[in-house]
Amino acid sequence: MAAHAAAVAMAAASLCDDLEPATVRTRIRDILAAGSARAGESVVVGGWVRTGREQGKGTFAFLELNDGSCATTLQVIVDATVHPLARLIATGTSMLVEGTIKEPPEGTKQNVELKVSRVLEVGEVDAAAYPLPKSKVKLTLEKLRDVVHLRSRTNTIGAVARIRHQLACATHRFFDEDGFLYVHTPIITTSDCEGAGEMFQVTTLFSQAEKTEKELKEHPAPSDSEIEAAKVLVKEKGDAVAQLKAAKASKQEISAAVDVLNRAKENVSKLEERSKLKPGIPRRDDGSIAFENDFFKRQAFLTVSGQLQVETYACALSSVYTFGPTFRAENSHTSRHLAEFWMVEPEIAFANLQDDMNCAEKYVQYLCKWLLDHCREDMEFMVKNYDKSAIERLELVSSTPFVRISYTKAVELLKNVTGKKFDNKVEWGIDLASEHERYLTEEIFKKPVIVYNYPKGIKAFYMKLNDDDKTVAAMDVLVPKVGELIGGSQREERLDVLKQRCVVLNLKMKTFVYFIDLSIQLKLVGVNNIATSRTLYISSVYSVDHTNDLLDRILDAGLPLEPYEWYLDLRRFGSVKHSGFGLGFERMILFATGMENIRDVIPFPRYPGRADL
Repeated sequence: MAAHAAAVAMAAASLCDDLEPATVRTRIRDILAAGSARAGESVVVGGWVRTGREQGKGTFAFLELNDGSCATTLQVIVDATVHPLARLIATGTSMLVEGTIKEPPEGTKQNVELKVSRVLEVGEVDAAAYPLPKSKVKLTLEKLRDVVHLRSRTNTIGAVARIRHQLACATHRFFDEDGFLYVHTPIITTSDCEGAGEMFQVTTLFSQAEKTEKELKEHPAPSDSEIEAAKVLVKEKGDAVAQLKAAKASKQEISAAVDVLNRAKENVSKLEERSKLKPGIPRRDDGSIAFENDFFKRQAFLTVSGQLQVETYACALSSVYTFGPTFRAENSHTSRHLAEFWMVEPEIAFANLQDDMNCAEKYVQYLCKWLLDHCREDMEFMVKNYDKSAIERLELVSSTPFVRISYTKAVELLKNVTGKKFDNKVEWGIDLASEHERYLTEEIFKKPVIVYNYPKGIKAFYMKLNDDDKTVAAMDVLVPKVGELIGGSQREERLDVLKQRCVVLNLKMKTFVYFIDLSIQLKLVGVNNIATSRTLYISSVYSVDHTNDLLDRILDAGLPLEPYEWYLDLRRFGSVKHSGFGLGFERMILFATGMENIRDVIPFPRYPGRADL
């Protein structure tokens, strides 16, 4: 009501007499929430028709109108004398109407309805061509992906959108209340945080090559004879200037001749530059792609994580987080993978693994409680249509302390399971599969579980090496339905240990490049230039004895890791203990809603073969 009054006041105060008046529209959610308390009030409502039917032998129509503000529709009654009914009743029709809120007759399911007095705007629909059927006829979620531009009009995708919105609001609210700063990390990056190498490359080389090819077709590169003739002309013009000066010609004559000479020189430069144009992608003498000719003068990619960048702010502002899109060029068609997905990644200075786990637990519980308090109607829709235990799951996680066990203990428990045969064999050193994670949280403990201290060989280079030299201070939060929801760790703040940490990093898409200890590198390679020598890396699964074999591969790659020098600088200059984690936002939505396919919980899913819109 207050917002409505403010909008009316603002519209009245407007001095823009030459513009159409602002639309003061009341949301359907607000009308339904107030119920009969607003009966008799005149309002303007806009929305899309879910279903429409003529009644009373065509004298009036009942329309179920939805504006997306809530799952429930508002029943709208329009008389034929107000507007031609045939233009209004088709599913998908948009309309802006003015009318009076009234209480419906007793015995009807609606608590209020709208009697229309004026139809202000109508967006008609060709019912035969409209791809979304009436609400009682359901398209499969898979079919809806073929009309991704319209699927948000359906009950399911609308409910998911509101739940997603509330989870995003809760995320910002949680971190703000806890004193975190929101940092926008770059989408374009030159570093690979995960080391998987399945990254989308950002380049203008292809468009440049197409442009060059077109240019060469229209204007072929100059021949050697043309360039030589232009150089002869330069000499002639130079001689002419010299003669004028010797003859003590006027300043104007000499200046004009110099201008002609400069134009001749510019022409030679242009011809020589054009003679270097070659069709195709520019390459170096060894055949490798010349990325120095690219937009950023180096290889660049779409980010797989904002973690490395947000660490720089954590090492100055203490508690920060980033929340944005990330990308992975993984050719996977499973129901759990997307090429573009969103990550929430907090980073906390002066924090150890225990602090990290505490923050993660509080955050997940906050999200679950927020949905219960702010999205009850949409969650009830999910319970009715997709997952009967969705609300129970939120209540369990929001109110139950998480179990915390070491990776070693988790493996021991799983190996002792007798009533189930896992598809993936359980043994120390494996990366726990989803079936293992879900069994721990759904069967053994029946509550959320945090597994910590994972083998170093299956975790990333930046995770803190434990004193046992076998595990790292990493943790995963496991929840029912999805398994891993959060992955995090205490970061390695010790420069010497970080430089010796060995993890395979496929940093340049095709060539494995590795972390290597600087002193070993200097001895083996004989490089005296420290700046260029700190560019080689080695995998943790290899011992120092294998360095020579790996070194050959590294040198063959010829790929310096200068982009990571800044990351090491964080350890060189005022290094601080810090920790962080990442929550896959779409996974959180899967967990909350009970939806089965991750492609249905993001507005515009990108996956192999599909990038609609």
